[in-house]
Amino acid sequence: MPFDDKVAFVTGASQGIGRACALVLAEAGAKVAVASRNWDKLCALAEEIHQSQGKTDCALPLRMDVSREEEIREAFGKALEHFVKIDILVNNAGITRDGLLLRMKRPDWDAVLQTNLTAAYLCIQQVLPGMVRRRQGRIINITSVVAQMGNAGQANYVTSKAGLVGLTRALAQEVASRNITVNAIAPGFIETAMTEGLSAEAREKLSSRIPLQRLGQPLDVACAVKFLASDEASYITGHVLNVNGGLYL
Repeated sequence: MPFDDKVAFVTGASQGIGRACALVLAEAGAKVAVASRNWDKLCALAEEIHQSQGKTDCALPLRMDVSREEEIREAFGKALEHFVKIDILVNNAGITRDGLLLRMKRPDWDAVLQTNLTAAYLCIQQVLPGMVRRRQGRIINITSVVAQMGNAGQANYVTSKAGLVGLTRALAQEVASRNITVNAIAPGFIETAMTEGLSAEAREKLSSRIPLQRLGQPLDVACAVKFLASDEASYITGHVLNVNGGLYL
C-alpha cells in the first residue's frame, strides 16, 4: 500500500470532494483525520473507513469550523495527539456566497475569503513545523477552474480560489528545500452539493461547454489528490493540476 505509513488531514471531509479524498487515501493505506462542521456525517465517514479497512484506528473525525481559528488549532492538536504526525494536508473546505459585486455585502466577501483562503493559511501553519522537522510533506490546495477563467457573480469566490493558487506557488518556493511539495488542483464543475441544485436545463447547458460533455465526479478529483500526495509526484511542486474535462484549456 503506497500510503501505509502516512497520515492525511482532509478539511471539508463530510461530503463531496473532501469525502472522496478521505476514502481514496484510506483505501491506499493512509490514516486519515477528517474534519468539517457536520459531526454526524464525519462519524459515518470514519465508520465507513474503519469497516472497509478492517481497523478501528485509521480514521479520526474532528468537528472543525475553518472560519474559527481556535477550532483549527484544537482539531489539529487532537489529530497530532492521536496520530503523532501529519504527512499530507488537503485544504478542501470551501463555501460560496454568490452575488454581483455591485451589490455584494461585506459579510459575504469576508466569509468566503476567511473560509476558502485564510483557513488554508491557518491549516498550513499547523502542519508545517512537523513537516519541516521530518523534511517531508505534501500540501494540496483545492482551488477551482474559475480562478483561471473568472465567473460573473462570484467575485469573492474567484478571488479566494485565485489566492490559493498564489499561496501554493509562494509556499512551494519557501519549503522546497525541506522536501515538502505544495500543489493545487483546479476542479471544473463537479457533482457535489454545490451543483446538485442546478436545474436539468442548467446542467445541460454546463455540460455543453465541457469538451468531455459531462460534469466531473468527486472521485476524479480525489484520484488527482492521491497522485500529488504520492511518491510518484515527488518532483512536482508549485503546480496547478486542472481536472475540468477540458473546460479551461
